Amino acid sequence: MGMRDFIELTKPRVTWLILMSTAAGYHVGGGPWHFSVLFHTLLGTALLASGTAVLNEWYEREADAKMLRTRQRPIPSGRITPRRALLFGLVLSASGFADLALKVNATAALCGLLTLTIYLFLYTPLKQRTSFSVTVGALAGAMPPLIGNAGAHGTLTREAWAMFAILFLWQFPHVLSIAWRHREDYRRAGIVFLPVLEDDGKSTARQVLIATLLLIPVSLLPVYLSMEGWVYGIGALLLGLGYLCAGLRFFVDRTASRAREVLLASVIYLPLLYGLLGL
Repeated sequence: MGMRDFIELTKPRVTWLILMSTAAGYHVGGGPWHFSVLFHTLLGTALLASGTAVLNEWYEREADAKMLRTRQRPIPSGRITPRRALLFGLVLSASGFADLALKVNATAALCGLLTLTIYLFLYTPLKQRTSFSVTVGALAGAMPPLIGNAGAHGTLTREAWAMFAILFLWQFPHVLSIAWRHREDYRRAGIVFLPVLEDDGKSTARQVLIATLLLIPVSLLPVYLSMEGWVYGIGALLLGLGYLCAGLRFFVDRTASRAREVLLASVIYLPLLYGLLGL
């Protein structure tokens, strides 16, 4: 057991993406930038997101032990005891909420708490009961822009909800492509994502295609709302068409390689879209 194992529990790569979304939410809607507020908005979100990840892995430790892709995680591998992981997750989560509440504002703190609540108490247990859990998880995953926007404004602007909608739709192809590639692993763990429930993948591919198609007009909401100009609009359209192309190829040919293309398109799409917003 070492510090590296505790850091691994926090899923730093996922947390980094969450912080990008939080910063994007802080940016949209205009208003002055206050370094201290931005810093604590990101710090509180990072602590809360890390704590949520740790508590999720504590809850799912038995399922993780059954899956090839997760059985070497710190808890199922025995490098960190469940008790220490639970304490670590609780401390991180409480610290993040306190930082948002005391150093940012109540709205940002409540948005953060709602994210944790949806993820841990709805999404996580529903994963072993219904494929609808992906939709619930997407709600939690789309919350970071709201936290960032609340940090900047003390309330939620219409621009924040536009970012929420973009991130909500983006997650379906991302999550389903992962689930399709690892469906046997998920089946062993009793996780009932849609790819586990069907052998031909038709419904999975249909949902991926619909989400990538809907994402194109939704990603242009910043233009409709006069948040961004034609540079963002053209860039978002091109990114959306690329994401749609990957989804269409998976719809036609439901193989692991095509699912990987969707996954790669998803991890390219979001940072570039945020880059356009910043530009």
